[in-house]
Amino acid sequence: MKILVTGGAGYIGSITVKELLKKGYEVVVYDNLVYGHKEAVSCPLIIGDLLDNEFLNKSLENENFDAVIHFAALALSGESMRNPSVYFQNNIQGGLNLLELMRKKNVGSIVFSSTCAIYGTPDKFPVDETSEKKPESVYGESKLMFEKVLYWYDKIYNIKHINLRYFNAAGASLDATLGESHKPETHIIPVAISVALGKSTQFELYGNDYDTPDGTCIRDYIHVEDLATAHILALDRLAKTRQSDSFNLGTGKGYSNKEIIEMVKKISGVDFLVVVKERRFGDPPIIYANNQKVIQELEFNYRNSDLETIVKSAWEWHKNSKY
Repeated sequence: MKILVTGGAGYIGSITVKELLKKGYEVVVYDNLVYGHKEAVSCPLIIGDLLDNEFLNKSLENENFDAVIHFAALALSGESMRNPSVYFQNNIQGGLNLLELMRKKNVGSIVFSSTCAIYGTPDKFPVDETSEKKPESVYGESKLMFEKVLYWYDKIYNIKHINLRYFNAAGASLDATLGESHKPETHIIPVAISVALGKSTQFELYGNDYDTPDGTCIRDYIHVEDLATAHILALDRLAKTRQSDSFNLGTGKGYSNKEIIEMVKKISGVDFLVVVKERRFGDPPIIYANNQKVIQELEFNYRNSDLETIVKSAWEWHKNSKY
């Protein structure tokens, strides 16, 4: 199978591409390199933006694909509240341009990189695929809106999709060749590692008075290589069943911010300074996934998603990061 991967030079995208190539898939990456890294791509790369519809169609005019994995999106909740038009345009119009290309070229399957942000602050735990969708950011809303677009493109054009709703992607490739590098970086593990490496003087912990066992927020983390495996299983599922569906991708349990910090200290051997700051607006105290559907229906296993493996892999990559 030949797969088009949009956003394939980014964190999750590049590691998924690596796994696809290992499995024998032919892959073409389409990425604007705003957040992606050319060095992370080891297959044909087309540098372009999904919003440039003319270039998108021209650059892929002579390419034929069996399926698409769509990662390309803006993904910072706080930024989306400051620049809503940019998020709606990029995450919806860019996706629409991609779907129209698929329609013209008769590509009938797409795996969509969605998010648990579509659920907002849940009323019950764990969060399953039928839980109420009530996003609390433009980012979450834009992802939910595109899931609805996919629903209608299935009904009207028979383009089948699987929505993979990530909780928190974390870690790096186990061979330490690919990892997470954002500017600015907002994710807790790379931020804490940056402090441990001496790139920052202190770690800022936003809130320690939540209604949780240690007072800090609890989140569900999944190793990025496990995420990559899930995308390949989703591709296989679409090829075999031709049925659209949605799956949560989380481990079904959470780790607190304090647990994350302590694990980074343990792996790095550095007892860095932690300074408690005010809570951030919109941070729910706890969120974790009901993952039974993906385990049962995709026969998915969480091989690398224990906290120590996640942090150790990230640490090994960040120590020698080339980008």
